[in-house]
Amino acid sequence: MKKLKQTSLNELCVNTIRMLSIDAVQKADSGHPGLPLDAAPMAYILWTYFLKHNPTNPKWYDRDRFVLSAGHGSMLLYSLLHLTGYKLSMGQIKQFRQWRSITPGHPESELTPGVEVTTGPLGQGFANGVGMAIAEAYLAARYNRPGFNIIDHYTYAIVSDGDLMEGVASEAASLAGHLQLGKLIYLYDNNHITLSASTQLAFTEDRQKRFEAYGWHTQVIDDGNDFDAIYNAIEVARQETKHPSLILIRTHIGYGSPHKHDTYKAHGSPLGVEEVKLTKQNLGWPEKPSFYVPKQAKKHFQKAISNGKHAEQKWKKKLAAYAKKYPNVFAELTQMMKSELKKDWNENIPHFPADPTGMATRDASQKVMQAINPNLPGFIGGSADLNESTKTALINFGNFESPATAVGDLQGSEDGSWNYAGRNLFYGVREHAMAAISNGLTTFPGIIPFTATFLTFSDYMRPPMRLAALMQQQVIYVFTHDSIGLGEDGPTHQPIEQLASLRAIPRLIVIRPADANETAVAWQIAIETRYQPVALVFTRQKVPTLDRKHYAPATGLRRGAYILEDAPKGKPAIILIASGSEVGLIIAAKQKLAAKKIPVRIVSMPSWELFEAQSKKYRDAVLPPSITARLAVEAGVSQGWEHYIGEKGDMISVEVYGASAPGPIVMQKYGFTVENVCRRALALLK
Repeated sequence: MKKLKQTSLNELCVNTIRMLSIDAVQKADSGHPGLPLDAAPMAYILWTYFLKHNPTNPKWYDRDRFVLSAGHGSMLLYSLLHLTGYKLSMGQIKQFRQWRSITPGHPESELTPGVEVTTGPLGQGFANGVGMAIAEAYLAARYNRPGFNIIDHYTYAIVSDGDLMEGVASEAASLAGHLQLGKLIYLYDNNHITLSASTQLAFTEDRQKRFEAYGWHTQVIDDGNDFDAIYNAIEVARQETKHPSLILIRTHIGYGSPHKHDTYKAHGSPLGVEEVKLTKQNLGWPEKPSFYVPKQAKKHFQKAISNGKHAEQKWKKKLAAYAKKYPNVFAELTQMMKSELKKDWNENIPHFPADPTGMATRDASQKVMQAINPNLPGFIGGSADLNESTKTALINFGNFESPATAVGDLQGSEDGSWNYAGRNLFYGVREHAMAAISNGLTTFPGIIPFTATFLTFSDYMRPPMRLAALMQQQVIYVFTHDSIGLGEDGPTHQPIEQLASLRAIPRLIVIRPADANETAVAWQIAIETRYQPVALVFTRQKVPTLDRKHYAPATGLRRGAYILEDAPKGKPAIILIASGSEVGLIIAAKQKLAAKKIPVRIVSMPSWELFEAQSKKYRDAVLPPSITARLAVEAGVSQGWEHYIGEKGDMISVEVYGASAPGPIVMQKYGFTVENVCRRALALLK
């Protein structure tokens, strides 16, 4: 075992991290000093002796990934980034938690160089790391060749008591253990304190045994300041190839603070001017100046720059040799690393012929997915145990499974292999982890993750969906069984408010296509949209496939809303608007109203977000302000539709929970009939 000992240089560097962190928190008069004080040794040892990274190129593809899941301790990460040479100046450290700084209260990946994912909501970073480890295993299985481990790195994280209490961490840990993700190593800051109390009040199970039951390799360190023990435990974890690792490190929150260590008072508030002074005295640090970085410590930390450059150059040299020996595979990997789509990736997307009976949009989605799979090597995902219902299995592309735990089924690959090269992820009934893991997957350029479940269960996924939008990540959410039209499963499974809830998330594009051809266009948009998540919302029940020789092309979906069929001479007396399965209703209603000599415009409106991105001129052309007689039809709550129907408009919606009965009966009882649409339209014209 290696002996680092408590050398004066190591102790100096650890205390540099601690003091830089508490000075920044104190200057901001806001933040969390406790974790940086107690976790500095484990972070220092990991970053100094193990982490493969290049501060001059934070996006190096084969770098090790580090996640601070305990994002409230953000100053720990900012201190490390600044000290090791990332583009994070001392000026930014001094602007911690201030307006327009790149050192926000919790780490944000789009703001700060070196921050892999946006963390803070506890448990999310834990699950993100699992996604990163899955991505590494998949890419390594697909692209590595004998003698050429082009993808070969670890995923590390610092996790906290709060992380392990959150349910999403349990979901993700269970899956990671099953998948035997041996290159996933988490350091658990086991300080026994939460924001408001000791863990003795609410968190007393044996965490080591729990993770062993999940299939993790575990080690316990009794002293968070034992450098040798931490170093050797990480080394052992790196040698453990068949299990993810959790190193439980007993720490003392607010270490060094005479009056606040081991208390919740060190968690979420500055120590105070006097306590900062006493802490520095206690740890042998000069009281002034603030933000002091000893030259010897700075020189030692910034070895990371030369080490990182050397590691990346060594990798590039290997990559060049790989390119000569495996030019075709290299070309595909290069496209992945550049996040480029293959030319004509969408050439096989089907066009669906007109059919009055039609098909469920979930079935159309299945056909489109199978068409685009072969041309999208980074397209990977799965459902929350609902492949048969969401129609999202990637046929003949294998299951992502550890060879030791893999079992065959109908979704196997053509050559019968069952390993990390498979692209079907079996998440089990774990919606929350599924979405959070996808946020980790999509941090790798070229990986396009998708998830799938029933629309009503989007509620389980909301926190990571919100974070995906915040991080501007490309994640595709497939939601089926989109309304009361699903029928007999009843109100527990019939979404009412979920569409409105999803539309409330900034940057999330929600698309609810009306038929098979709109579904095909929706998938193209989802694949092409690089910096926003997209929710695709599909029906369980069949809907007519519209005759596009008569109606406007389905490509109109790209603009969010479009005139499907206009009134004679383009002069409607009323506009009928709908999304999804209800578009068929307004088409039929238009025909009946036309028989009464009433000129009607019908508008398919699958996506509010895409519509709002259009010019005002286009929006006014579709929904002219002068035409105030507007009727919207959607099988969900009306919230938000007032923006499109106006004060004089009306809406057929669902404002109560659903009911258990055959889908057509439920739709009829709730007023989704041609007769009711006509009646409500006529009422607007009186």
